[in-house]
Amino acid sequence: MALVLKFLNGTYIFRKCPKPNVASCPFLGTHFVDYCSSSLQKPVAAPGKTSSQRNSEGDLQGHHQREAALDITSPEEKPLVSFDKAIKDEIKDQFRRLKDDIVNHWIGPEGRPLHEVLLEQAKVVWQFRGKEDLDKWMVTSDKTIGGRSEVFLKMGRNNQSALLYGTLSSEAPKDGESGRSGYCAMISRIPRGPFERKRAYDWSQFNTLYLRVRGDGRPWMVNIREDTDIVQRKNQMYSYFMFTRGGPYWQEVKIPFSKFFYSNQGRIRDAQYQLLLDKISSIGFTLADKVDGPFFLEIDFIGVFTDPAHTEEFAYENSPELNPRLFK
Repeated sequence: MALVLKFLNGTYIFRKCPKPNVASCPFLGTHFVDYCSSSLQKPVAAPGKTSSQRNSEGDLQGHHQREAALDITSPEEKPLVSFDKAIKDEIKDQFRRLKDDIVNHWIGPEGRPLHEVLLEQAKVVWQFRGKEDLDKWMVTSDKTIGGRSEVFLKMGRNNQSALLYGTLSSEAPKDGESGRSGYCAMISRIPRGPFERKRAYDWSQFNTLYLRVRGDGRPWMVNIREDTDIVQRKNQMYSYFMFTRGGPYWQEVKIPFSKFFYSNQGRIRDAQYQLLLDKISSIGFTLADKVDGPFFLEIDFIGVFTDPAHTEEFAYENSPELNPRLFK
């Protein structure tokens, strides 16, 4: 009897053991998690064994019958989990990606010849032609702070665009702390290389952001973040306005990078800095015009190009009082 209870306790503890996830082991990646999840699936018992188990349950009496009713995994049906093999496979995959990066680096940026990259005048960075393109983006709203705005992202008609839609609500959360609310945003995910190393976009040879969009007449804020690990600059970004005209027709939006101003949590900073185009980490779109109601923004592609007619390098002035570091 004591041996049976000990075996039951061991089975119960094994079932309660949580499955690994990506958040708990980000350096291992999804291959390791998928392997472990599939390995921990309970094997299906054979029909013959099921019938014999039912016969044995009918013969047992009292507490022995209650113990037999429990789902006990026989020793030959124990799932085999090889964590060492999963880790080795993931490490091999990461080293393979690292080797590809090194080879592409010697060939040129993104594995293309250097002269081809230097002569490039326009480039599509994001386009939306399938679900894998949507996976490169994430959406957020004031629901994270208790607001009531909702935002969704899906593929447009004929899988030729991305449709960002939802409902904006400027009602402040009743938590006694937040005094304002009402925003929805769409943000690109930071690209990752081997071993989860962050990558940056290099747009130093271009001078203009180029978008093809279709909206409902609302103004949007286009935000660009630099690749930085400095804690003080976590909430800081470069922003500029994008005005949609509404209607059924597409519009092409061209915003020079020199127009983007330095901001922190939606407030324009007094001291302005020029955007470092070789260290771009992500781009985003934010709606916060304080007009409650439904909204939508349809995006065909997002790219960059070189406008030879635009020669401005920086559109904002700095004085010694505002930014003394630039005048030393």
